[in-house]
Amino acid sequence: MAEKRDYYDVLGVNKGASAAEIKKAYRGLALKWHPDKNKDNKPAAEKKFKEINEAYEVLSDSQKKQTYDQFGHAAFSQGAGGFGGAPGGGHYRTYTTGGRGINIEDLFGGGVGGGGGFSNPFDIFEAFFGGASPFSRQQRIPRYTLRISFIEAIKGCEKNLSIGGKSKKIKIPAGVDNGTRIKFDDFYLVIEVQPDKRFKRDGADIFIDYDLPLTMAILGGTIEVPAVKEKVKLKIRAGTQSGTLIRLRGHGVQRLYGRSKGDQYVRLVVKIPDKLSRKQKKLIEEFGRG
Repeated sequence: MAEKRDYYDVLGVNKGASAAEIKKAYRGLALKWHPDKNKDNKPAAEKKFKEINEAYEVLSDSQKKQTYDQFGHAAFSQGAGGFGGAPGGGHYRTYTTGGRGINIEDLFGGGVGGGGGFSNPFDIFEAFFGGASPFSRQQRIPRYTLRISFIEAIKGCEKNLSIGGKSKKIKIPAGVDNGTRIKFDDFYLVIEVQPDKRFKRDGADIFIDYDLPLTMAILGGTIEVPAVKEKVKLKIRAGTQSGTLIRLRGHGVQRLYGRSKGDQYVRLVVKIPDKLSRKQKKLIEEFGRG
């Protein structure tokens, strides 16, 4: 597979280019390489047009641009941001923020998600020029948006929709993500996934915070953590530190183009009590003195 060109080189701008300079560069290149303007060599023009729009989609978005400047193309590739885990389910590996690693807080906050998919280049182009292409194009296939829950996206579902005045039963495959586009015979369906209060998703991996009582962090024990299909029992070692990640192999998202599944990561957040009885304070003081 050919290595992707630097997005700044694609648009012909410097890394420190302003938003206005990026916009101006995109406008000129998009008009120049639009496939309808290059009918004699349309395949090459389409490839170039897609590359230009992909670069603009990232560099015109301040958050995506910042992520790209830090991590490059790797931040938008399939599975980016995942962690290597300990062999076997339920085994421990502790990850810390800072240094050269990816900040865990960014991942739990959503980060760059969706497995690296980019928008339709013609949609970007037409939005840039006010919603209408300056070139004549063939009539486009109608596009509809379907909003589903986080769990429906993970497990797959069936929906009854009214398309063009006709009732249709639509099957949504397991593993779709926000922005996934599904092509049917006479229309496109774009998936909009509602966020979940407990689970966060990064590609095929799922992340969840679990509040761990201080006593269990110190003494160890067994907990039940939520997973997409059913709860999973985990053994907690004595002396577990807050921020520890536990990897649950195969408890993540079914990959759309393959049989494998991602993993689920449980981040243990040790809860420090804000109120203590006199007896509890005395015991902690004695513990502190060794």
